[in-house]
Amino acid sequence: MRIYKLSDKQFRLLGFLPLLFFFAQAIHYWQINQLGHILWMCNIGNLLLALGIFFEQALLIRVAVIWSMPGLVVWCLYVVPTWGMLITGRLSASEFFGVVSSTLAHLGGLSVGILVLRKVRMNASAWAYASIWYLIVQLASRLLTPVAMNVNLSQRVQDGWETTFGSYWKFWLVLSALVAACLWLLGLLLKRLWPLGSRASRPQ
Repeated sequence: MRIYKLSDKQFRLLGFLPLLFFFAQAIHYWQINQLGHILWMCNIGNLLLALGIFFEQALLIRVAVIWSMPGLVVWCLYVVPTWGMLITGRLSASEFFGVVSSTLAHLGGLSVGILVLRKVRMNASAWAYASIWYLIVQLASRLLTPVAMNVNLSQRVQDGWETTFGSYWKFWLVLSALVAACLWLLGLLLKRLWPLGSRASRPQ
C-alpha cells in the first residue's frame, strides 16, 4: 500500500525525526539502565511511525498517530509532574537529556504524525489494527521487561487499583476493553478530521 508523496523527498525525510526521537529515548534509558521502558507504546510508536514513512505504509502511520494521543495524555499525567523536583533542583546531564528526549518523543512524535496524517488520511479500520498492535507490544513487554517496570501495564495491576481487581487478568480484560473503545473513538475523530479519499490523498 503506497501513499501520497511530498515533493522533493520531504515525506521520507520526515521519517528521520521520529527515528531520532526513538533513539534519543533508547540512549537515555540505556544510560540509566532501564532500557525496557523503550517498549512503552508512546516510545515504540516513534519507531513505527518512522518505518511507516520510510516504507510508505499508511497503515503503520495511522496506527502510530492514533497511539501517540493516549500516550501524550499518560505522559502529561504521570511523567511531566515528576519533573518539578528535578527542575527546582540541580539537573544532572542524564536527567536533562531525559527531559529533552521524553519531550521530543511525545510532542515531537505527535507533531510529525499529524503532519504526515494530513497527507495519508485516516480510514475506518485503523483503530482495529491499533488494538492488535497494542496486544503485540504488551505481550512483548510482558516477556522482555522486568515486572517492576510494569511496561504497558503488562505485568501487574496498576498501583492504586489492587482493591478493585482481585486478579491481574480481570484488570487486563477491563483495560483491554477500555483501550479498544478509546482507540475506536480516536480513529473516528481522526477520520472526521482527515477522511480517506479527500483531495490530499489518493485511492488506496
